[in-house]
Amino acid sequence: MLATPPDATRPARRTAATWLVPAFTLAYALLSYRLLGFHSEQLVLVVLVNGCYFASGVTRRLITGYSIFLVYWVLYDYMKVLPNYAFRAVDVAPLYFTEKSLFGISYHGQVLTPNEFWLLHKSALLDVVAGAFYLCWIPVPILFAGYLYFTRRGLFLEFALTFLLANLFGFVLYYLHPAAPPWYVQQYGLRFQPLTVGSTAGLAGFDKYFGISLFEALYKKNSNVFAAMPSMHSAYPVLVLYYAIKSRLGWFNLFFVTVMLGIWFAAVYNSHHYVLDVLAGITTALTSIFLFQLLLAKSALFQRFIAAYLRAITLPEKPSQVIARSDTGFAPARR
Repeated sequence: MLATPPDATRPARRTAATWLVPAFTLAYALLSYRLLGFHSEQLVLVVLVNGCYFASGVTRRLITGYSIFLVYWVLYDYMKVLPNYAFRAVDVAPLYFTEKSLFGISYHGQVLTPNEFWLLHKSALLDVVAGAFYLCWIPVPILFAGYLYFTRRGLFLEFALTFLLANLFGFVLYYLHPAAPPWYVQQYGLRFQPLTVGSTAGLAGFDKYFGISLFEALYKKNSNVFAAMPSMHSAYPVLVLYYAIKSRLGWFNLFFVTVMLGIWFAAVYNSHHYVLDVLAGITTALTSIFLFQLLLAKSALFQRFIAAYLRAITLPEKPSQVIARSDTGFAPARR
């Protein structure tokens, strides 16, 4: 166990932050404007970070913890600057035919990919159900992270950092192997042509049923059309389920299992991902969990980083705290 002495360095760190936080966020805003042009989300992020950091000690610790997720968002947004298809050839036809050979469904004398099969068997009920599940892909991890933050702060850090690691793996794979989603083949065929705007594909059924343009608005902001493999939609619920089990949430884990299976189905039903993409997403999540836990167990330097980060998001008025490593993650414990 690592004893935490009275944190005499906090005032100095806060003094430094009075100019570092505004400086970094201003640099982010200027760089984003230069690379991407002005977008309201950038201004919202700058105001949110500075507002939370300087409003109170509670909001400061909260935004410090959630900054891990903000790093993911910024990196994802910056993928628009350097589209992956500018670096490597996009996998269109090989991926399509591999999917068909491995998971093809015989139907009326033809072999269809699962996406093509569901395209012929769409219904309003499935459109609504699949759309509802797909809406969970970011809110569920973020809300689950909030639960961990207020109940098991050490485990919150593990989850957030594993989430970031999984996304970093995903981003690297997007550039190593650009891949076209199923809807691209349905709309444009098996030849590559560069696109900058995504498609709602099967999710249009959800928007049409409710008379809204929710998914249409979301996919207009897609950072990279040819980032279908791995499916990070499929990876996130795996991460959530692992840490929910680790949190000993009991029967509530059935909810996370349901969301996970629903998102996997929706990814294929809505023609946003092949089964191969889903499997790649699951593999990315499991690999990230394994490597993070290995690093946590083997690296003293990484353990010190976690302990320092935990102190930064934990109430400072308890100098007798001990950072204890347990089966539920790094967690504050009293002597």
